Amino acid sequence: MKILIHGKNLELTGALKEYTEAKIEKATHHYKDIVKEADIHLSIEKNPRVSFQSAEVTIFANGTIIRAEEKTENLYSSIDLVSNKLCRKLRKYKERNNRTSQNKNLKNKDSFPIQSEESSFLNKALLNEGREVSLPEPAIKNKYFEMNPISSEEARKQLDLIDHDFYLFRNKKNNQLQVIYKRNHGGYGLIQSK
Repeated sequence: MKILIHGKNLELTGALKEYTEAKIEKATHHYKDIVKEADIHLSIEKNPRVSFQSAEVTIFANGTIIRAEEKTENLYSSIDLVSNKLCRKLRKYKERNNRTSQNKNLKNKDSFPIQSEESSFLNKALLNEGREVSLPEPAIKNKYFEMNPISSEEARKQLDLIDHDFYLFRNKKNNQLQVIYKRNHGGYGLIQSK
């Protein structure tokens, strides 16, 4: 597994790096078959009135992004809490993934969609056609993701894994971009075009 550690407003000492790597490796130990990369951001708030230190971890697991963040007054306790949270999320992801794959195997024993490398290459070429490389404005950061169509239920599961308020996805039914979000009073909302 590839581990990247970034620091903001702090010096990344050898002891801090070793501690962080050990905690993240321990949290992902049972999930080495699915976890490919961990991106870790450690930061200390500069404002003296607000004293918190945060640890944010983004895991890339088989095309799925799993994210956890914790803020406390001590950086080491933030790392401990975020590694525990990450372990729970990975367990939840693997359990869901195993249940859905078992259900699919029971329903579709003989039907396996096969996509050739050539058609996959052509699809990516069509997506990138006409796209030019340019530097963004300082206040805007552009991100590009390959958005495979998924159901709204799968999007809700992704939203639970990334700890954000919303999730943009391409709906499997109509191939349109939609946004699922967490409502303030519980539940989820879905934004779609007419």
